[in-house]
Amino acid sequence: MDQAKAKLHCATDARVVSCYEAGRDGFWIHRALQAEGIDSHVVDSASIEVSRRKKQVKTDRVDGGALLRLLIRYCNGEKAALHAVRVPTVEEEDQRRLNRERERLLKERGAHSARMQSLLVAHGIRLDKLSALPRLLADAKAAVTGYALPTDLKAELGREYERYVLVDRQVKQLERLQRERAAHEDGVALEMVRRLMQLKGVGWQSSWVLIMEFFCWRAFRNAKQVGACAGLTPTPFDSGDSSREQGISKAGNKRIRRLMIELAWLWLRYQPHSALSQWFEQRFGHGGKRMRRIGIVALARKLLIALWRYLEHGVLPEGAMLKVA
Repeated sequence: MDQAKAKLHCATDARVVSCYEAGRDGFWIHRALQAEGIDSHVVDSASIEVSRRKKQVKTDRVDGGALLRLLIRYCNGEKAALHAVRVPTVEEEDQRRLNRERERLLKERGAHSARMQSLLVAHGIRLDKLSALPRLLADAKAAVTGYALPTDLKAELGREYERYVLVDRQVKQLERLQRERAAHEDGVALEMVRRLMQLKGVGWQSSWVLIMEFFCWRAFRNAKQVGACAGLTPTPFDSGDSSREQGISKAGNKRIRRLMIELAWLWLRYQPHSALSQWFEQRFGHGGKRMRRIGIVALARKLLIALWRYLEHGVLPEGAMLKVA
C-alpha cells in the first residue's frame, strides 16, 4: 500500500478501500485489512454483473476488473452496486461450529452404515441393527448363507464398524454438549434458543441451527430481507408476452432453507389450528401432491418470517401453541 501511494503521488494518510469475493478464505483477510485501517468489503460473488451472452470469458483478470468497477461505483455513492456480505465476529462464527460438525458427522455415520449394509447384502445378509454385527463376525458360519464369510471381508467390516462406532459416539457427545449449553449457560443466542424451543413443533436441534446460523448475528430490517437471506423468495420472469414463475431464488443459506421445509411439515402436524396451517389448508390442502409441495415452500417462508417476529418483537405466531411444561 505504501508503494502504491508513492507511485500514485497520494498522501500517506489517503483512504484505502478494498474488496474481495467471499470464499474458502472466509473473513480473516477482512479482519486483517481492517486492523491495518483499510476499508474492506467482502462481496457476494454471485452478485457480480456478467454479460448475458451465451459464452463468456472467465479469468482472474476479468473478475478483478469487474470487482474494481463495482468498488468505484460503490465509493461514488451507488450503494446498490456492491452486494457486501454481513461479516460475523469471531465469536459469532464460532457458534456455528457445533451444528456444522454434527451435520458432517451424520453424513459420515450414514456413509459407514450404508457401506456395511451393502457389503453384507452381497452375501445375502440383512441386519436390522448394526449392533448385531460383532456377533455375526464372531460366528464361524453365517446363518443365512451357510458358509463362513471371507477373511478379508470380515476384516473390512470390522474396521468399518470401528469407524461407525467412533462417529456415533462423537455425534452423541456433540448433542449432549448442545443440550447442556442450551439448558444451563447464559448468552443472547442461547436465550433465543430456549425461547424458540417453547413453540410446539420446534425441537431443540432446529432451534439451535436457526439461531446460530441465522438469527443471532444477522440484523434484518424487514420481512423481505428474512426471506431473501434464506433464498425462499420468488423469481418471476415477466417480459413482453412471457410471464411465468421460475421458482424460489435459492440464493441464501441452504441449511436454513432445507430446515424450514422440514419445519413447515412439522408445523402442519403439531400446530394444525394456527393461522399459518389454516392458510395452507385453504390454499393448497385440496390440491394434489405437487400442489402441496409447492405450497410447503410458501409456508416455509411465512413461518420463517413469523419466527423472526417472535424472536425480534415477541409476537407469537397467530394461533400457535406453546409446549406444556
